[in-house]
Amino acid sequence: QVQLVESGGGVVQPGGSLRLSCEGFGRTVSQKPKGWFRQAPGKEREFVAAINWSGRSAYYADSVKGRFTMIRDNANDTVYLQMNSLIPDDTAVYFCAARAGRFAVSRVYRTEDDYDIWGQGTQVTVSA
Repeated sequence: QVQLVESGGGVVQPGGSLRLSCEGFGRTVSQKPKGWFRQAPGKEREFVAAINWSGRSAYYADSVKGRFTMIRDNANDTVYLQMNSLIPDDTAVYFCAARAGRFAVSRVYRTEDDYDIWGQGTQVTVSA
């Protein structure tokens, strides 16, 4: 049963931009806290950004702060990751995640263990 579907990945030159989308399907992931994580070849998956259920609060990894923006559209059960000023180190598979269980309304969840529903991932490649 597919619950999160990412899209928007691709190949972009350094300095370019991409916008990733993560559409949720079903009540399990609807209006729940969500996060973006990424995994580069040969590396562990790492936190990128997260947003609380309402969209009023977001948190970013230091490596993307000021370049990436996460927003959500609860009417369409979709979260977005706008990525600007991309650099080669941003190359990775990007995963969307949702916290299906209980949550605090103002809290932004920042670790993999906080999430229990994952998408299949979308590849982002930054290369000249």
